[in-house]
Formats: sequence, C-alpha cells, structure tokens
Amino acid sequence: MTNTRHLTRTLLVTGLLALGMAAAHASTDLPGTGVPVLPLQSNLGEETFQTLLVTRALKRLGYDVQAIKEVEYPMSYLAVANGDATFMANHWNPHHAEFYKTAGGDDRLSRKGVYARGAVQGYMIDKKTADQYNITHLSQLTDPQLAQLFDTTGDGKADLVGPGAGWGGEAVVDHQLTTFKLRDTVSYTQGNYPALMADTVARFRQGKPVLFYAWTPYWLSNVLRTGQDVVWLQVPFSAMPGVQAGTNTQLANGRDYGFPLNNEYIVANKAWVEQHPAAAKLFEIMELPIADISAQNRRMRDGENRPQDIERHTDAWIKAHQKTFDGWIDQALAAASH
Repeated sequence: MTNTRHLTRTLLVTGLLALGMAAAHASTDLPGTGVPVLPLQSNLGEETFQTLLVTRALKRLGYDVQAIKEVEYPMSYLAVANGDATFMANHWNPHHAEFYKTAGGDDRLSRKGVYARGAVQGYMIDKKTADQYNITHLSQLTDPQLAQLFDTTGDGKADLVGPGAGWGGEAVVDHQLTTFKLRDTVSYTQGNYPALMADTVARFRQGKPVLFYAWTPYWLSNVLRTGQDVVWLQVPFSAMPGVQAGTNTQLANGRDYGFPLNNEYIVANKAWVEQHPAAAKLFEIMELPIADISAQNRRMRDGENRPQDIERHTDAWIKAHQKTFDGWIDQALAAASH
C-alpha cells in the first residue's frame, strides 16, 4: 500500500511538472510573447471600453500590452504612423480622414475590417421645441426668433454645444455655420464636452430648449432618446470641408444630418502589423456592436466610471460573448502559424 501511494505521488508530481513545462512552453509559443504594444486613445473615457477589449485579446495572444496612453486625435495618428505607438481602436472613417491622410494614410497606417458599424453624427434639439415650432432643419435657425429659443447666455443667439477642439468635428461645424449663413444667429460653444452635455441634460429636464452636436455610440443616446426626447435636424445640403469636400452626407433613409455615416476601425502601424500576422488578423476580424458601446457608456454616465468599473464591464462583455471572443483568438493564432 505504501509503495502504491509513493508511486501514485511520484506519478502525480511528475505529471504536474510535465504540465507546468508544457504550459511554459505553450506560453512561449504564443505569437506575441515578448512583443510590446502601446495602445492610444483620446481623453474621452467612453473610448476605454472598446480599447480595453482589444488589449484583452492581444494579451491572450501573448503580447506585452502597456497601459493605454491618452493622446489627442491629430497626434495619435502621427504617433501610430511613426511607430511611437502601436494602435488606436477609435478611428472614425471618414470623420478622421484628414488626420489619417496627414499621418501618411495607407502607406504608413493599417485599417482592415470594421470594428463598429454605423456611427451617426449631427445636430439635435429637444422634441418638444421641434414639434411646437415645426423645426426640422438647422437652416431654420437663420430666423433670429427661432434661434433665440436656444439662447443660454442672454445674447439673443442660439448656443450650440459642439465637438471639442482636435476632434475633427469642429472643422465641420465651423464650415457649416458659415456655409449655411448661421453666424449671425448661432454661437458655437466649445469646451469640456461631457460637462457641457451634463448641463444640457439638466436644462432639458427643466423643460428648456436644447441644441447640441451629438454622435452614436455615446451614453447620451440612452439618456436623451431619439424620437422621444430629442430629434435630429437636417441640413439644406451636403457641405463638408477639407479632404471630405464633395462628400454626399445623405443617409440611406434620404435624410441629411450634415455628416456621412461612419464606421470605426482599429488603426495600427502598418510596418508593425506586417511583422505580426496574429495581431493583424485580430484587428481585422474584431467587431463590437455599436449598441453595446452605448450601453456601456451609459453605465459610466450613471456612475460606474472608475478604471476598475470599465475593466469589469470589459470582462463581463467577454464572458457574455465568450464563443465570439475565443473565435477571434483562434483565427489570430491560425494566421500566425501560416
């Protein structure tokens, strides 16, 4: 009996050692072992969820993923193109076309596969005011009496809460305010967008008119519901600046909100991607429903906005979509072995 126990213990220990050696060997076989990765995002905390999801997948492939660094959009594209950073998971196309082109475009950057589909942008007002005054188009605000409804500063002009500096959208808003002859009746308010929108939501809840630039995916669409609380305003015609000049912004439903429909991509350093086929395949095949981003953003807006909260949201999404997530990893590993 004693010998049997000794033999069993010996076999168990030997087996565990073998498993440990196999695990260690397997870990060194991962395509990303020893390869550093630096992810970038803007200072919008709502972008962290989709960035973290990519880093989770990269870590499963063995990559040494560093902490996400916050860099404003224009500089982030240059950093990725120059190889000072590896990727960003919030590339809007065509919204960021100017930044992408300036950084070197397809010669220095890689974007394959759509990460999130169907991002909408435009101008919104509260539905109560829209219905009461029959406001459907931004250009109606050339009427001083209608514009004054949205005056929050007392100067008689409508106050439009718009995109922050460096976002890309500010160039569109500036261009359209001039093109649609709204400068005399509309003031463009810039600053800390989340804080400005918190004030806007408070104003809405007081029953006051609101006018603002919005986009999806973002928590706002879960707080001020389209068609129930707020409505999109149309523009008289397509008018885009810079490299997007001439772009038709009319959507499939025939409406024109002033911005083309966007898809979001994972954009990465092209030379790096060519050297790392597993990561390249991962960036190409990952896809996140836009509604899931908005839902997570709503949880942040409701108070779950600490880093550990966003980490928990990411882990919960993976657990709820484990088969999809594991499928990404399997395809990435297969790409590395070819």
